[in-house]
Amino acid sequence: MAGGIVSGDVVTVIQARTGSTRLPGKVLLPLGRSTVLERMLERVTAARLAGTVVVATTTEPADEEIVALAGRAGVPCFQGHPTDLLDRHYAVARALGARHVVKIPSDCPLIDPAVIDRVLSYYLAHAHALDYVSNLHPATYPDGFDVEVMGIDALATAWEEARRPFEREHTTPFLWTQPDRFRIGNVTWETGEHCARSHRVVLDFVEDYEVIRRVDAALADVRPRYTVRDIRRFLDLNPDVMALNDRHRGVSWYQHHLEELPGLYGPAGALAVAL
Repeated sequence: MAGGIVSGDVVTVIQARTGSTRLPGKVLLPLGRSTVLERMLERVTAARLAGTVVVATTTEPADEEIVALAGRAGVPCFQGHPTDLLDRHYAVARALGARHVVKIPSDCPLIDPAVIDRVLSYYLAHAHALDYVSNLHPATYPDGFDVEVMGIDALATAWEEARRPFEREHTTPFLWTQPDRFRIGNVTWETGEHCARSHRVVLDFVEDYEVIRRVDAALADVRPRYTVRDIRRFLDLNPDVMALNDRHRGVSWYQHHLEELPGLYGPAGALAVAL
C-alpha cells in the first residue's frame, strides 16, 4: 500500500495496469497535456460522493510507473494480484475499513463525475435494501461510463466463494449473475435513451484511443468537465470520428464468457434475466 491511504466509508477503486493484452500501456498514453489515467483521475475525484479514490494496480515491475503517476496526482495506490481484481478490490476495502466499494475500470477515462454521483446516490439511498447497484444491467449510457457499487458484505462473499477465473478477473460477476441471491439495482440514463451499443468511448483498442483523443481535444479547452451529453453530442455531430471504432461498437467482455454463464444470456448476448 502506498500514498498515505486513509480510511473512508465509500472507497472508489480505479483498476489500472500497463499489461493490457489488446492495447498495452493504454493508461499511460498521452491525452491532452497529461495521460489517459491522469485525465481519468481528474474526472473521478471531481465526483462529490466518490469518497476515497484509490488506484489499484499490480505488483508487476512495469506497473511501478502507475504507482508513480498516482503519487504525482496525489491519489493513493494499492498493488495487488495481476489478474485477480476481486482480490485487489477486497484488499483495498479491508485496508480502508470501507463499507461501500465503487468499481470503475481505467478503460473509462472520460467518465462523467455526475454519472458517478447519480449511481452512488441511488445506491446510498437504498443501501439497506440492495447489495449491488450499477448502470450496466442493462446498460443505457454510452459505452465507457461504467459505475458499479457494492456493500462490503457482498464483496466479501464474492471474494470468499467466487471460483471461476472470469469472476475473479472482473470482480463483480459473482454478484450480478445471481439475482436470486443478491439484491441487485440498476440506474438507467435519465434521458431515457439507450446508447450503450451506438456510442463507444471505452478504451480497449487503438481505434478507441483515437476516438477518445479527438473527443478530449475538441472539448477539454472549451469545457474541462465536459459531460456525457457533451460527448454524445460531439460524436453525433462528427460521424467521421464516431466511425473510427465502428467495428468494436457493441463488443463486450461478456461475449467471451457466454459458455460460462449458461442460461443468463440470450443468443445475442443480451441479459436474459431481469436484474
